[in-house]
Amino acid sequence: MTSLSGLTAGGGCAAKYSASRLQELLDGFVPAESENLLVGLSPADDAAVYRLDDERALVFTVDFFPSLVDDPATFGRIAATNALNDVYAMGGAPLLALSIAAFPEELPTEVLGDVLAGAAEQVRAAGAVLAGGHTIRDAEAKYGLAVVGTVHPDGIWPKSGARPGDALVLTKPLGTGLVLAGHGKGVVGEAELDAAIESMTTLNAAAADVVRPFEPNGVTDVTGFGLFGHAHEMAERAGVRIVLEALPPLDGALDAARAGIRTGGDGRNREFAPVDAPDVPEELLALGYDAQTAGGLLVSLPSDKTLSLLGELRLRGLFAERVGSVESGGGVAVRLR
Repeated sequence: MTSLSGLTAGGGCAAKYSASRLQELLDGFVPAESENLLVGLSPADDAAVYRLDDERALVFTVDFFPSLVDDPATFGRIAATNALNDVYAMGGAPLLALSIAAFPEELPTEVLGDVLAGAAEQVRAAGAVLAGGHTIRDAEAKYGLAVVGTVHPDGIWPKSGARPGDALVLTKPLGTGLVLAGHGKGVVGEAELDAAIESMTTLNAAAADVVRPFEPNGVTDVTGFGLFGHAHEMAERAGVRIVLEALPPLDGALDAARAGIRTGGDGRNREFAPVDAPDVPEELLALGYDAQTAGGLLVSLPSDKTLSLLGELRLRGLFAERVGSVESGGGVAVRLR
């Protein structure tokens, strides 16, 4: 089998540009002005949203990265899931997708075909259409999607909406980067790797469907900046303090962290999102900073709705855990219960 991950300097969402440098870069842009641009760069969110009329708005996103697994079809499914999930994080539903691909010319064409087939499978599962794309030559195999979705203009889930008194619910456990890196070094077994891949190929569609009737105040999906980084964004955008009380791990993630394994995003995420975390063990800090690929939704909603939401998610067979709360103030604190 062709080793796609062997062509990769940093795979999955760990390949993201540094959040600190990205913020510095975007600070130099003048935000586009349009009364119909409901979500753009001021502030930036998981996707852009453009209003068509009083009932319809379009959600736009693009996401691609180098391979983090060797199997081409699995790579396609993971990359597609990660891109599609940005639409769910805005409260929308995917409609149309285009492939973005970069592959070495010496790779067999069937490898790219398997990547596309895996992606198409996920796009169909999302109820959308894979309608084309663009492919270039590159020494490093990369794949992803540009996705268009729809959302009601009054149903957008901004990451800036968290309010003091809210609870925070997470819909997937943490540690995809640690598990993959740990498996590569022989610290993590096949069963743990399979569970991480299952997580990365699970669309957030079902979780979003459960969340929607609860009218959350703020939502984001946890990807390359890690839980701490995305919590930092949510706190900064909303002008609140987020207190994280639980860090649920995938099996094998803490074993990898205790073995000293860290992914490429760890240092960049620590620079971007310092947390107030006295007496928190280093392996749990590593888990919180671990770059996630196709991670779960981080949902901020009134605390009196929390038990009902957790119950509904679990009734659907979905992972769900209350991981924190929202207070007045600023920044992110870790106070494990």
